[in-house]
Amino acid sequence: MKVKSSLLGMALAILPVFGFAGNNIKMVVGTYTDAGSQGLYSFSFDQSTGEVSALSSLSVDNPSYFTFSKNGRFIYAVSEQNSSKAVLNCIGFDPVTGSFSFMNSQLTHGADPCYVDTDGRIALTANYSSGTISVFPILKNGTLDKSQLQISSRKGGPNRSRQGIPHAHCAVFAPDGNIFATDFSGDRLLSFYYNKDEQKLEDHGIAAHVKAGSGPRHLVFSPNGKYAYLMNELSGKVIVYKYTEGKLKEIQSVLADNAQAKGGADIHVSPDGMFVYASTRLKGDGITIFRTDYNGKLTRVGMQPTGRHPRNFAITPNGKFLLVACRDDNKIQVFSRDKNTGMLQNTNQDISLSRPACVKFYRIK
Repeated sequence: MKVKSSLLGMALAILPVFGFAGNNIKMVVGTYTDAGSQGLYSFSFDQSTGEVSALSSLSVDNPSYFTFSKNGRFIYAVSEQNSSKAVLNCIGFDPVTGSFSFMNSQLTHGADPCYVDTDGRIALTANYSSGTISVFPILKNGTLDKSQLQISSRKGGPNRSRQGIPHAHCAVFAPDGNIFATDFSGDRLLSFYYNKDEQKLEDHGIAAHVKAGSGPRHLVFSPNGKYAYLMNELSGKVIVYKYTEGKLKEIQSVLADNAQAKGGADIHVSPDGMFVYASTRLKGDGITIFRTDYNGKLTRVGMQPTGRHPRNFAITPNGKFLLVACRDDNKIQVFSRDKNTGMLQNTNQDISLSRPACVKFYRIK
């Protein structure tokens, strides 16, 4: 089923409201709003068929990345702006009906926030254009307190056009609560821990150096928490780390971007931990597929072409589908996924939406 963004209002008026039943889960999409998109959209997604139904929308400026609270009652969404309008928004969310309600927003005091993560106590944003990380205490009602600008990355990478000023692209919680940030321009991974009493990040130093000019972008952990996978934007390589007691030990580096387009983007692990998927852009756009072994190492097993600029993608909780936000083709592609081989197949059930940038699922536990 296709949902045209221009017809979304009509669709919302006639579609029934879905609760959680069987394989129906909630999907939320964040978009860039410079071409007519409202901002955030919610859908009911059928994990058994890949069919989608529009539910609700909310006007938010450039919610290019967001995350759910653990109970699904809140969404923390950036407004990616290179100005004083750069904020983190707290959005109320009904995980049964998919409806939104604006709660509050706080300035990031850092330009172009492009990533957000939360552990329930605080939310973190990576502010790309200023190369900083902002920390937002979360109040008892789920809303955001004022940001505390904590960290600055550095410049120094050899790619002067892309690394000439500090950039931060990701700040993520490890399964054990440690915090890692990608220092895009400094070609490093940084490590921190949040001191609740003093309400600040404690600097644990450099977690890992990567080869100069790599441009580390996104870091994800395996479901068992034993391995971490780093997507490097400029080198197009995935680096595999063994993770033990807050320490990262590199064990492998493997190429994802065959076109060498310097457009490595997103990375995710399948729910069973058996496969890793990495998206690449700018040339030869698509999803590279890796199989994991018992040591967490990767073997490349395939590549699935996608629409233009696959900035972000998500795998359904049951592992049956992988959805790709193709920003420059104004659509989300729905791929079925073979759990045994890891291969993807286009279901041709595209969701038409202006400039999609982030796709996430929430399943009522």
